[in-house]
Amino acid sequence: MGKITGFLDYARQNNPAQPPQDRIEHWKEFHPRLSEADRRQQGARCMECGVPFCQSGIQLGGAYTGCPLHNLVPEWNDLLYTGNLPQALERLHKTNNFPEFTGRVCPALCEAACVCGLHGAPVTVKDNELGIVEEGFARGLIQPRIPAHRSGKRVAIVGSGPAGLAAADQLNQRGHQVTVFERDDRIGGLLTYGIPTMKLEKKYVQRRVELLEQEGITFVTGVDVGRDKSAQELLADYDAVLLCTGARQARDIQVPGREAKGVHLAMEYLTSVGRSYLNSKFKDGDFISAADKDVIVVGGGDTGNDCIGVALRQGCRSIHQMVKYPRQPDHRPAGNRWPEWPKVDRLDYSHEEAIAHFGEDPRIFASTVKEILMDEEGKVRGVKIVRLEGKKRDPKTGKLIMTEVAGSEEELPCQLLLVAIGFQGPESYVSQAFGVEVDGRTNLKTEDYATSVPGVFAAGDARRGQSLVVWAIEEGRSAARAVDRYLMGYTYL
Repeated sequence: MGKITGFLDYARQNNPAQPPQDRIEHWKEFHPRLSEADRRQQGARCMECGVPFCQSGIQLGGAYTGCPLHNLVPEWNDLLYTGNLPQALERLHKTNNFPEFTGRVCPALCEAACVCGLHGAPVTVKDNELGIVEEGFARGLIQPRIPAHRSGKRVAIVGSGPAGLAAADQLNQRGHQVTVFERDDRIGGLLTYGIPTMKLEKKYVQRRVELLEQEGITFVTGVDVGRDKSAQELLADYDAVLLCTGARQARDIQVPGREAKGVHLAMEYLTSVGRSYLNSKFKDGDFISAADKDVIVVGGGDTGNDCIGVALRQGCRSIHQMVKYPRQPDHRPAGNRWPEWPKVDRLDYSHEEAIAHFGEDPRIFASTVKEILMDEEGKVRGVKIVRLEGKKRDPKTGKLIMTEVAGSEEELPCQLLLVAIGFQGPESYVSQAFGVEVDGRTNLKTEDYATSVPGVFAAGDARRGQSLVVWAIEEGRSAARAVDRYLMGYTYL
């Protein structure tokens, strides 16, 4: 420990945030970072515990807590405090290929398990992580690492999201020749088109992609494997194939009026806005707009929250979010003990913005859309919502079984309805093209990341289902280890 009493001497200080009313006027990130001196103080708060739960990545109480990547948090917090940036950066990159992504979009499972948080405020692990990597880039400490030797083995990776990029990085450093195929026009997967630019500016994604290219990885965009390029071609041209296609099969609502114009899946909405912003800063007009519309978002997860943030920046007239389950308590319930993930209510950045702009929380808890109302032109003009209640739990999942409350229907105006209720799994045409087995949830079935087809592996959301960026990176790293062992007979990844 650099400062034994640091957790007593210094209070937690997050990266500041622009006021909500100011930040909804632009599409840039809105969290300026602390000064170097303040950041070092935050590093000093780390207790360097004998048992650092922050890096555990274990499942407790039905949810994960601690970092899935097992980041060496106490080590680089200490190095941050003592001013040894090169060594802090090395320890950070040892377990995390892309801390500039997780430092921006991760929900910080590490902080939920921080021992400091047991009786006070946890260490700013996420902000510290971002501070280390961005200072590393600023000082020119992050340079291309060209592999000294090549194995002669060729690997094709299908999908360039965080799982595919992490696997590509690992396998390339091992000396294999890696080609990443992406069906979209830009590399990054959900990092590019699934996460709005105010949460993750795309210049940071492009910066890392360019670094990976300089290190020897080949990226091919606009090629949809399974349609534009056959599975047989990849299996013939490469020694191994890794499928990191994500879980892009979106769940939809099945209610009367679903065919109305103005009803869109969340990813369709976010992708159209993100692509137009990157292509022309919206000058092309080729995007779904919430301007001057009453917007309803169905779904209370991160994707739904991002839809709120985007709609506010587009100038929506009003916005409401249908959340299926009741509001969580403000403080941990009795049975939800540290270091379990705290099951408490959280105001997302977009909720803060909606409250500041419209004067009320956009969330309507324990509710859902029962019917979509159309005008004479077939456009959505409103929705009929219904309240829900949960009196018992599913014995398998432990989740409340929500049922409609009789007589609780009401109508809300709506000209744009966004469906953000999650994903069912990967799109089936890829698994069918390769002939790989799927599990009961339609995810690609694997054993140690190997599918039922020899030489074909899977990782990320395509294998484990919809999840976090940090989990995708962990999946990519673990799959790379399995691919390397298959190619070489052993692995030191």
